[in-house]
Amino acid sequence: MRKLTVSLMTALLATGCTLEPKYDRPAAPVPGSFPQGEAYRAGAVVPTAGKAAADIGWREFFTDARLQRLIELTLANNRDLRVAALNVEAQRAQYRIQRSDLLPTISATATESAQSVPPYLNSAGLPIPSVIRQYTVGVGFTSYELDVFGRIRSLTHQQLEQYFGYEETRRSTQISLVAEVADDYLTLLSDQELLRITQDTLRSDTDSYDLTQRMLESGQDTELDLRQAESAVDTARANLAQYTRQVAQDRNALQLLLGAPLPEDLSDGPPLEAQSFLAELPAGVPSDLLERRPDILSAEHNLRAANANIGAARAAFFPSVSLTGLFGTSSMDLSGLFASGSRYWTFNPQLSLPIFAAGANVANLDLAKVQKSLQVAQYEKAIQTAFREVADALAARGTLLQQLEAQRALVTSAGASYKLSQMRFHSGVDAYLTVLDSQRTLYSAQQGLVSVELTRLENLVSLYKALGGGWAETDSRVAQRP
Repeated sequence: MRKLTVSLMTALLATGCTLEPKYDRPAAPVPGSFPQGEAYRAGAVVPTAGKAAADIGWREFFTDARLQRLIELTLANNRDLRVAALNVEAQRAQYRIQRSDLLPTISATATESAQSVPPYLNSAGLPIPSVIRQYTVGVGFTSYELDVFGRIRSLTHQQLEQYFGYEETRRSTQISLVAEVADDYLTLLSDQELLRITQDTLRSDTDSYDLTQRMLESGQDTELDLRQAESAVDTARANLAQYTRQVAQDRNALQLLLGAPLPEDLSDGPPLEAQSFLAELPAGVPSDLLERRPDILSAEHNLRAANANIGAARAAFFPSVSLTGLFGTSSMDLSGLFASGSRYWTFNPQLSLPIFAAGANVANLDLAKVQKSLQVAQYEKAIQTAFREVADALAARGTLLQQLEAQRALVTSAGASYKLSQMRFHSGVDAYLTVLDSQRTLYSAQQGLVSVELTRLENLVSLYKALGGGWAETDSRVAQRP
């Protein structure tokens, strides 16, 4: 037994090598800095604290209490996030299953063997027919593979990196959900604002129609003026139905994200223009994304897993050693199992050397190398996508403030023009067509202002997400080894 134990410990200590290639992170296929130019100058303010976007928790970025409540409900009830968390747990179990192969599975066994001996084999003078029985009880292991060339270690490393990749995917799912909830909430507010503007426009058009009808009856207006006023009312009614539908659909989409009923006070939220986020987000440099963006980190873990798989494929070309051993007691009689002198042990090492596999091992190695090249391409694409998302958000941040200022000025001038046209119409200077054109211009400018404001706020959310922000500040940023 002492020799068996020494042999087993020596074999275990010898299983420390691996045939995995040395991992080198691929160079980032993007410029060393984000684009510069006219589109990126306005709004490119870096806060004095210099806090990275990935370190700004979503509670700190989204200051509206209603939006914070919506995000809380989403993180607690959303099914996509729940699936991502379960995938992490499933991969954790897969890793633990694979890791268990590094150590032998020790089991307690109790066996009975019975054998009927024919007459010509009965040399012990036993009665005919004779039955020989043997009882064995012991503790041992069966077909334990010594990981001499690191095949099992490589497979375990592969499963570990995949587990880390799933954990980063869960983080990415959460960040995307936080941004999506914010976008849907802003969309709801914008459609509610458009609905309010349309209601005001419909009331104004209805009043103008009633006035025009009275003026027609008194002979001061024409039938054409009345029909033009009627067309404005019908247009506003059609838009009112459209925005009423959109508000209802926005609420349905938001409820699907939340995975729970919407709060009752959601309709009492502040207008879109009252929403304010932490706009001063530092973009940093592209290399920061490699350390903070969970989708890039997930792609790199998948690349590391593919690299480890090459080591397992290489180990298949070398001999494998498996051990089977048992230590216990054995007796021909059940009552003598634990009697003196019944000690029993077996030790069966087995060496297997691949000679001919019809090219399977070579093909497996080629496949592992191709899969690694595929993961390299996906990793590089993830970096390029992240670079583009940040650059687009920075360009939008630099121009949307100017566009918003111009749109507000347009609404002010269109409103003044509409009032003047009404005064001239009522005094009989201009026809109603002038009022109608001014009203349409004002209505379009008001709609455009809501659209630009929505785009500006959504761009801040997109920039926050693109820089890796949105992770709960109370959670761990690094997956722990299971």
